[in-house]
Amino acid sequence: MPVVVEDIMKLLCSISGERKMRAAVKHSGRGALVTGAVAFVGGLVGGPPGLAVGGAVGGLLGAWMTSGQFKPVPQIIMELPPAEQRKLFNEAAAILRHLEWTDAVQLTALVMGSEALQRQLLAMLVSYISKELRAEIQYDD
Repeated sequence: MPVVVEDIMKLLCSISGERKMRAAVKHSGRGALVTGAVAFVGGLVGGPPGLAVGGAVGGLLGAWMTSGQFKPVPQIIMELPPAEQRKLFNEAAAILRHLEWTDAVQLTALVMGSEALQRQLLAMLVSYISKELRAEIQYDD
């Protein structure tokens, strides 16, 4: 039975969707660019005091621009490029290697029936999102 990447992606979407997981990918590069640009303009306009004020204002603006951009984890999983989905698949397949299934529906039913498998897959998913995507995880209640 061939293991299909799409089946495992659907499973991970089901598990993360049930837990209402959301993640915010941090755009630190964009925030740094805004901070630098505003500090530069402040320096041109006001000299050294303008540089200090521009840096402070730019830092606040950059932080505001990059905060609160949470997306549902299932959406993030499905938008991953194929190479990233393959990495995630390999990690999940190591956990699920002993299971036999024919399609995503059967795989999801098997995993949803096992709290231990759900915990392992969630821990792997949180680790992947945190380390590989450098994202912050949030759970909606």
